[in-house]
Amino acid sequence: MLTSDSIKTHNKPNPIELKSLWQLSRKENPHIRIRDFAGQLNVSEAELVAANCGDTATRLNANWDELIRQLPKLGTVMALTRNDDAVHEKVGNYQKISITGNMGLVLDENIDLRLFLNHWHFGFAVCEHNNGNLRHSLQFFDRDGCAIHKIYLQETSNLRAYHELVDTYAAADQSVSQSVSSYAPTSINYLDEKIDRVSLINDWRKMQDTHDFFGLLKKHQVGRIQAFQLADRDLACQMPASSIEWVLEQASITETPIMVFVGNKGVIQIHTGKVENIKKTGSWLNILDDNFNLHLCLDSVSSTWLVRKPTKDGIVTSLELYDAAGENIAQFFGKRKPGETELNEWRGILSGLYELKQLMPLAEIAQ
Repeated sequence: MLTSDSIKTHNKPNPIELKSLWQLSRKENPHIRIRDFAGQLNVSEAELVAANCGDTATRLNANWDELIRQLPKLGTVMALTRNDDAVHEKVGNYQKISITGNMGLVLDENIDLRLFLNHWHFGFAVCEHNNGNLRHSLQFFDRDGCAIHKIYLQETSNLRAYHELVDTYAAADQSVSQSVSSYAPTSINYLDEKIDRVSLINDWRKMQDTHDFFGLLKKHQVGRIQAFQLADRDLACQMPASSIEWVLEQASITETPIMVFVGNKGVIQIHTGKVENIKKTGSWLNILDDNFNLHLCLDSVSSTWLVRKPTKDGIVTSLELYDAAGENIAQFFGKRKPGETELNEWRGILSGLYELKQLMPLAEIAQ
């Protein structure tokens, strides 16, 4: 019989063992996170959730566009999007929803999402005890079993609407097994000498929108970090690892509203507004505000880049964090909307970083 002490010697538990081990583990450590425990068991989080179907979990039909359009009925909830190294939590409502094909938008003042539904493969409604209370959630996963988005009900949420939604979208298949398939590595390693650096930089300087950058990379067949390394220093410059902590502290002190982007293959979640309570705990840098939490693992940040992108509204500047594989962890901007210029307050904060690297002043950048 498996016990929590024998996990490491067992290859991969079956669903019955998974459920038993999860229940045992939560008794031993009520604060353990399911994502972490799934990793210890050599399974995906989706497999561990599915093992509880018929008990604490209900598998949902993959009618994601229809289901998402019903989310406003839940009222105020907490939306959670994460990747391996950053967790982004926002309290608000699902409003102003639009979906076209596999692309979706949620444009509530607080819950601001970009949805890529081709990566929404599995979904579950989960009801489990947490600190003596029942916690209700909707959880969605990519084909590899990694969580892409979770929705947690709050005290003021519409619990009746939640149960009606679960009843409506419950799948006929409530088996405790869940098949997953991994993704092949996607890192791009083109040779620098095969890239037309002059053309790359010229196209970069001609950008009209920040969203043009993805097309720029594709056109020139260059990876994002590689593009940063090839660019002129007024366009992209690597910064000290401590930059993000300093920038967030300055944004808090000066009450400068910022934008915080965290995403994965299926969702990008955005916070727009001021940040106040910045706290570092071990290797984690946290924003702990009333309606917004960010948890960022600093040990996983391999490189930090200050990036400038020309737009029809002027230069837009971001501070971007990447892991060792070149995957984006998080991006930070000054608050802005299309048609607006970048906040002077944001540029003022970043001026300290410019001085550290002796970068060209913003006004001298070619438009």
